[in-house]
Amino acid sequence: MKFDKGIVIDGVYFDIPMISLKRTADFLDKFAQRTEDGEFHRELIGVYFNYTLTAGSSEDFGETDYEAFFEKITEPVEFHDISLPIKDGYYSFRCYISGVADEYSKILDNEAVFTGFTCKFIAKSPAKVPRR
Repeated sequence: MKFDKGIVIDGVYFDIPMISLKRTADFLDKFAQRTEDGEFHRELIGVYFNYTLTAGSSEDFGETDYEAFFEKITEPVEFHDISLPIKDGYYSFRCYISGVADEYSKILDNEAVFTGFTCKFIAKSPAKVPRR
């Protein structure tokens, strides 16, 4: 699969060579408990869509500078507004970034090449909530 759309972070577009965009739907409970009769009880808060982004080599970034992207993604802020490409456009949500990783592939005189970039976007609010 070839991704031909970039991502938007806090209104800034980044043309990055995405390798994968993994989505998880995590169910968060206010409480969950099994009673003595063996019955399971829970109060679901909602379903959170969280994403793990994997990008290619820093040499393959389009118009986006890798270092500018890395600076933005590692800003010490509580939350970011992210728009990720989906089938018919973008999925936008507020999230925090729980981890960022990359590794040097080559170190040259005036630049470095990075590979293996990954980061995790954790939703601030549920994408779906139960009907009450």
